[in-house]
Amino acid sequence: MSKMNTSSSELDLDRPNLEDYLPSGSIPEPHTQLKLCDLLDISPTLTEAAGAIIDDTFTRCFKSNPPEPWNFNIYLFPLWCMGVVVRYGFLFPLRVMVLAIGWIIFLSCYMPVHFLLKGHDKLRKKIERCLVELICCFFVASWTGVVKYHGPRPSIRPKQVFVANHTSMIDFIILEQMTAFAVIMQKHPGWVGLLQSTILESLGCIWFNRTEAKDREVVAKKLRDHVEGPDNNPLLIFPEGTCVNNHYTVMFKKGAFELGCTVCPVAVKYNKIFVDAFWNSRKQSFTTHLLQLMTSWAVVCDVWYLEPQKIKPGETPIEFAERVRDIISVRAGLKKVPWDGYLKYSRPSPKHRERKQQIFAEAMLRRLEDK
Repeated sequence: MSKMNTSSSELDLDRPNLEDYLPSGSIPEPHTQLKLCDLLDISPTLTEAAGAIIDDTFTRCFKSNPPEPWNFNIYLFPLWCMGVVVRYGFLFPLRVMVLAIGWIIFLSCYMPVHFLLKGHDKLRKKIERCLVELICCFFVASWTGVVKYHGPRPSIRPKQVFVANHTSMIDFIILEQMTAFAVIMQKHPGWVGLLQSTILESLGCIWFNRTEAKDREVVAKKLRDHVEGPDNNPLLIFPEGTCVNNHYTVMFKKGAFELGCTVCPVAVKYNKIFVDAFWNSRKQSFTTHLLQLMTSWAVVCDVWYLEPQKIKPGETPIEFAERVRDIISVRAGLKKVPWDGYLKYSRPSPKHRERKQQIFAEAMLRRLEDK
């Protein structure tokens, strides 16, 4: 019996409580005494919060990781300085001149064609398509773009849509220099918006504003009308809905996959050896992004035109979208994450916060009932 009492007292001594940490005279009554083990009730919540901070895969999708500096010693620093002089003092002015020549050639041909051939729509569209491909070639040249295209060149056919992962607005330019796509894109302000409403409008591009709920119905109708037209330019959609940093793919929107047409996956992968092509639109304007590309050594990229896919019997549009995302992710070596890219532009749902609060409150009530 004494042995049992001894072991019980030893167990009591081993149990951490607040007596060891409170000053004398401030110890609560025995029936209200708190033990440190009671504080462990919130450990699941703390663990979840810490895990969210440590392994935040959502933030990683939209984070640009700068390359490690290599000019860290006296031998490499002079070479780095020479590179800066070459890039900013020689390559950048040369690239600006190339781009300016491209715009002069483009506008001098585009304006007459656009206004003088209004009665010959088929011929006008064909020439405008070639001119847009030309100016995109000048843009890629202004970055010293090294782009490798794999697979057959897209052809103009009805009832088909092309979908690609999205890293930057230059995705459109790189794909456009090969084939004049009609793209669905967020409406932008400034000079980019001017190009959208004038030159790109001639390609049959479709613009939307993600803050306008009514735009979804209008855009859905325009998409269906476009894919039905036999003479319309191939439709290009970036179903992620936002730029991702070319290491991950976020959830594909189902709009492109419920049109009842053939879906042609396109995988785009950038090599960060010279520059990170990811455009963080929340931190820099597209003009700044272009200047960053034009002052780099080169933009290196691979583009794969993959096998067309059709929805399988019994397959939902969401399952179809995930299957196509698998194909693109595997080909480009990207990691899939189960996030909606539009969360980048919005706060967490109040319902989600209330649900978390309710779970925590219920756990505390159960603990108090046990006490």
